[in-house]
Amino acid sequence: MPLEAVEARRLYRQVADQLRALIDSGEYRVGSRLPTERDLAEQLKVSRPTVREALIALEVEGRVRIRVGSGIYVSEPAALAPPLPLAAEIEGPFELLRAREFLEGAIAEQAARVATAEDIARIDASLEAMATVQHPGEASMIHDRAFHIAVAGCLDNAVLVRVVGELFDQRLNPYFAKLAHYFENPESWNAALAEHRAIRDAIAAHDSDAARMAMREHLARSQARFAQNFGAEASSASRIRASSG
Repeated sequence: MPLEAVEARRLYRQVADQLRALIDSGEYRVGSRLPTERDLAEQLKVSRPTVREALIALEVEGRVRIRVGSGIYVSEPAALAPPLPLAAEIEGPFELLRAREFLEGAIAEQAARVATAEDIARIDASLEAMATVQHPGEASMIHDRAFHIAVAGCLDNAVLVRVVGELFDQRLNPYFAKLAHYFENPESWNAALAEHRAIRDAIAAHDSDAARMAMREHLARSQARFAQNFGAEASSASRIRASSG
């Protein structure tokens, strides 16, 4: 059963559906390793983040298991989980981060124009709280969310505050949570905290261009952190070099 190029409509779900069908047909047997993300992206003519989202969805379903440094393997049938309710409606992590990059960049830009001393104090309070907690953990997520809400709050628009909060809360969906499990750690938390401080400084300086760029860079770097290699491709390359030597 050959892989087919997919159309641009909730791509990661289409990719997951194709891979699931290949597993069910026996094309990929239990215990076998799937092609690398790079190879799948080339065959399916989609981006690697889209493939990453599809693989995470399949892992949440119990169809595959990701072994960092080794690859993605087809799971035993006993490991299959019940289908997630309304799975087709769950947004992909990268899709969410791209939406936030666009929206919150514009919000930070306007925040730099209108922020008051009280607004900056609320942002500072969230940063001070972020600096005192360990990550990953529930407390760190609460304070991370409070920062983004404080920035949106500078605009004094309840709708924007609600939208920013709802988008952030998508981090709790099972796909986002599974992806974060692999790549969030104290080092990534410290990097995000430094990026938050750059956003704060631009807003406090009323530099709208710098605030927009700092927020967009922060969320772009978040995407880059979640797109790090699982290690399978480097491992494959090492085996090829060893066998050819």
